[in-house]
Amino acid sequence: MSAAPEVDPDLLTIDELAAAVGTTVRTTRYYASLGLVPPPVRQGRIAYYGPVHRARLELVRALQDHGFTLQAAERVLGSIPVDASVEELALQRAMLTSWSSEPPEVLTRRALEAKAGRRLSAADLELLTRLGAVEQADGGWRVMASLPVGLGLLDVDVPRESLGLAEAAIRRHMEALADELTTILHEQVLEPYRRESTSPDDARRLEETVSTLRRLTLEAVVHGFQRAANAVITRSLAARD
Repeated sequence: MSAAPEVDPDLLTIDELAAAVGTTVRTTRYYASLGLVPPPVRQGRIAYYGPVHRARLELVRALQDHGFTLQAAERVLGSIPVDASVEELALQRAMLTSWSSEPPEVLTRRALEAKAGRRLSAADLELLTRLGAVEQADGGWRVMASLPVGLGLLDVDVPRESLGLAEAAIRRHMEALADELTTILHEQVLEPYRRESTSPDDARRLEETVSTLRRLTLEAVVHGFQRAANAVITRSLAARD
C-alpha cells in the first residue's frame, strides 16, 4: 500500500481554519459561499486552506469587529486583487481599522434606558442623536462610545440648542482632523511599508505600531485641545485688561 502524500504544514482543514480565526465552521463555509475567501486547495477528497485564506478570513473578522456590515466587508474584499499576498492583506487590515474603536451595540429603548440608568424622553433621545451619542437603527438604538458624554450633557443647565451647535462645531473640526491624520498615516507610515519587502512578522508589527499610534494620537488630540482652550482663555482675559 502506498503511503499517503504529505500535506503542507501551512495548510489547514476547514475545522482548523475556523479554530485559528476564532469563528465556526458553519460561518466559515458561509463566508466562502459569498466569495470572501478563494476556493480551497484540494488533495484527494480533502479541502485545505492556506495562509492567504486565513488572512482574508481574518480581514473579514477585523472589519466586522470594527463595525463594518457583512455587505461592506464584501465590497472591501471585492476591491482587493485575488492574488494579494498575506502581507498586503495585513496592510489592508491596518489601513481600514486603524482609527476604529469597538463596534457599537444596538439596544431596544428599554435596554438603552437601563444602560443609561434613567428614563429617556423623546427630547432626550433627540438631543442624544444630535450629539452623536446614539443613532436610530432597525428595531432599536445604536449606542456610540460617546453615550456617557451625551448623558452627562442632558442635565447641564444650558440651552439644548447651544449643545447642538457645539457638537456640530466639534464634528466639523474632528472630521477635518481625522482626514488629515489618516492621510499622514497612509503616506508616511503605510505606503513606505508597502514599497518594502516584508514578511508576515513585519505585517504583525505594523498592526501593533498602528494600534499604538491610534492610542497616542487620540491622547494627543485631547491634550492639544486643552492647551488650545487654555490659550484662548488667556488671550480673552488679557484683552479685557
